[in-house]
Amino acid sequence: MPSSTPMARHDDAPTGGLSFPAAGTGLLVALVGYASSVAVVIQGLAAVGADTAQITSGLVAVGLSMGLAAIVLATRQRKPISVAWTTPGMALLAATGPVAGGFPAAVGAFLTVAALVMLTGFWTSLGRWIAAIPKPLANAMLAGILLKLCLAPFAAMTQAPGLGLLVLAVWAVVGRFARLYAVPTAVAVALGAMALTAPDTGALPASLWPSLTLVAPVFTWEALVGIALPLFVVTMASQNIPGLTVLATFGYTPRVPPLFLVTGAFSALSAPFGAPTVNLAAITAAMCAGPDADPRPERRWQAAVVGGLGYIAFAGLAAVTATLVLRSPPILIEAVAGLALIGAFGGALLGAVQAEDERVPALVTLLVTASGLSFFGVGSAFWGLVFGGAMHALHRWRPAGKPA
Repeated sequence: MPSSTPMARHDDAPTGGLSFPAAGTGLLVALVGYASSVAVVIQGLAAVGADTAQITSGLVAVGLSMGLAAIVLATRQRKPISVAWTTPGMALLAATGPVAGGFPAAVGAFLTVAALVMLTGFWTSLGRWIAAIPKPLANAMLAGILLKLCLAPFAAMTQAPGLGLLVLAVWAVVGRFARLYAVPTAVAVALGAMALTAPDTGALPASLWPSLTLVAPVFTWEALVGIALPLFVVTMASQNIPGLTVLATFGYTPRVPPLFLVTGAFSALSAPFGAPTVNLAAITAAMCAGPDADPRPERRWQAAVVGGLGYIAFAGLAAVTATLVLRSPPILIEAVAGLALIGAFGGALLGAVQAEDERVPALVTLLVTASGLSFFGVGSAFWGLVFGGAMHALHRWRPAGKPA
């Protein structure tokens, strides 16, 4: 966990060979980052219309994208800059569901988000605008997105009581003694159950070697407003800004514009193959930047590089992972995804309601987002911000001459 006391700034310094602790931490980062939320990614892509081949392609492309981005950034800046896919953003896709134009329209939204992230690197005012969104509202929108998924583990015990209870019990017991391994272990148990309970459908694909599928993007205003805009806000507010905060907590102050330019560029290159946005990580950034990665802070960047190599290696498992997950009961996939997001939901909910004077606007944002409200083909995440923002403005408005 990050230290509560900021450390001194770490200057770039030459290092020797590969640090053994950094290599071990990097491998753990890849395992935790991939296994803990791959089900969320698959569910999000499937919800917006991707078929099995497109999901497999998206997993390959996003694995290569975040792995290469981490290697480039950590190597160039000599800092433990960890990159990940946008797990809250994929939960947004799962909650949004099909959009006009199908999966090609979702790919168009991915490209739009990549362009906006790159624009943030060039135009710092855009980043300041995103940061200016009241934090309770941003947290409330995220909590509303995650709420339905976080209920799934308990709904699974009704529809598939044996498997649902098994996965939940494994998560609870392992989490009691090794919280970091709880979700990956639950995912492993769920994947094993999926393979054993559906032998007649063919647990493995005909070819274990994954392939890329090109998807021509389509740009529709419904997808741009209903997916791209909320996805950009979620990515910046719940991934990029916290990622920078975690690095600063450990005393690392990387040059910010290259971070957005590189992650946005790799996102743009991989989006036509069905890959969602990649961004700065927060949890795995704390692992890479912490003392467990290496006692010497100037060598911890190696953990991020090894983690990137691990993501590239996991991209080779995309065909097997996608097939096992998609051929299993949907409620079990939602249960695994929900377990991976419970911590994020708790943090978002706390951030939403902690400030008493912002509580009502934040709750309006949360409830509208969780309701599934849709107007003109635009999903509830956008309208949650609109209604919550209106309540925020109403609560802050005072007649002329009347003190606050």
